[in-house]
Amino acid sequence: MGDFIGSIWWMIVSLGVLVTFHEYGHYWVARRCGVKVLRFSVGFGKPLWSRRGRDGTEFAIAAIPLGGYVKMLDEREGNVHPAERALAFNQKSVWQRIAVVAAGPLANLLLCVALLWAMFVIGKQDYSATLGHVGGMAAQAGFQPGERLLAIDGRPVASWSEASMLLTTAAMDRDDVRVDAQNGFGSAVARTLPLSQLPDGFDETRVPTLAGFGWKFQQQPAIVSQVAEGSAAAGVIEAGDRILAIDGAPIDSADQVGPRIQALGEQGGAAMIEVERNGERLALELTPRLSTDPASAGRWLLGIGMQGGQMPGYDARVQYGPLAALPMAVRETGKLASDSLGMMRRMLTGHASVKNISGPVTIARVANASAKRGLDWFLYFLALLSLSLAIINLLPIPILDGGHLLYYLIELVKGSPLSERAMAAGQYVGLAMLAGLMGLAFYNDILGLVPQ
Repeated sequence: MGDFIGSIWWMIVSLGVLVTFHEYGHYWVARRCGVKVLRFSVGFGKPLWSRRGRDGTEFAIAAIPLGGYVKMLDEREGNVHPAERALAFNQKSVWQRIAVVAAGPLANLLLCVALLWAMFVIGKQDYSATLGHVGGMAAQAGFQPGERLLAIDGRPVASWSEASMLLTTAAMDRDDVRVDAQNGFGSAVARTLPLSQLPDGFDETRVPTLAGFGWKFQQQPAIVSQVAEGSAAAGVIEAGDRILAIDGAPIDSADQVGPRIQALGEQGGAAMIEVERNGERLALELTPRLSTDPASAGRWLLGIGMQGGQMPGYDARVQYGPLAALPMAVRETGKLASDSLGMMRRMLTGHASVKNISGPVTIARVANASAKRGLDWFLYFLALLSLSLAIINLLPIPILDGGHLLYYLIELVKGSPLSERAMAAGQYVGLAMLAGLMGLAFYNDILGLVPQ
């Protein structure tokens, strides 16, 4: 229940901050272009609180915290007194209308830079991209335990999360990547990781594991916490057993168990699994079973859950002074924008799964998890969400800011506004596209709640 309430709270806080900045961008530029603003609302529906400003604008906080809007005086939406006609949005020049509409996404972009600046000044903590154990194609490429990854395809990496992201995007593009690392003796080494050899339909969330990388900070004792009834391990393995070896291969940490069970299932037949129970070493014969759950189709399982241990302290920190942090924040915003646009391109071309599209449930869960990790991580989450809001709003979809900008660009080219009929048709198309996108996001959210 604590996580549920925390997720709801941090989602409301996150969306409240981002929506307020977005709508304030519209409001601020509209007022400077001489447009009368009737209402500035954070949230939709019935206002829970409101007050009227000196300029006559009603500021409100509404009941449904999933967005907001700025309502401007507009002859297309109601009667306008002749004395206020010059204050109507539709009476402004096309360049002024473009400025008002573009101001919302621009405000989110500037907020992203500001949040990243604050994060860099505080210092972002994480785990280094140090390898704990190596197997599969990574071992064949020559990687060794204890090596620290420094760059992937020429892009420096300061943490395991950055390394994982770059490896994942390279795998989606079916590219082999050059990985620069530092070995335990401090010497620089460079190797090629053949990610193009990953099988079709690979799990995009497990690319480092599929490539054979196990991060050092994830190495926890392989202690069994639970055994599923009716599973391959039921009646053989017990909760509290520590797995020491699988089919003769030593197991040093919990993250080695899954890949080893998968390999065991693919080769077929039973194998000996050695465990420590009450101080005794036992050899148990087990045969993995192929999962019948659609969510984990194709995976071989024993039916055991591993005990989560206490995570080690962070061993990587990125921090800059107030002046040096500003160019770094701008550069990081550019990198995140490039990565986000690249992911959208991959989804459109089929190189990335549409499962990467997520909705409010995922946002709530990630917001709560980020807040728990500390202010630095929450600022990073807000920055990424603010940038995503800016990019999504600039998509040329009617109803979104990008759709209105498209209308105004067409007006610039043809010399006159689009007809109301054409704009109304575009609104219906935009509604359908937005509904489909939201439906897919909710579907992915619900699928993410189903136990794997």
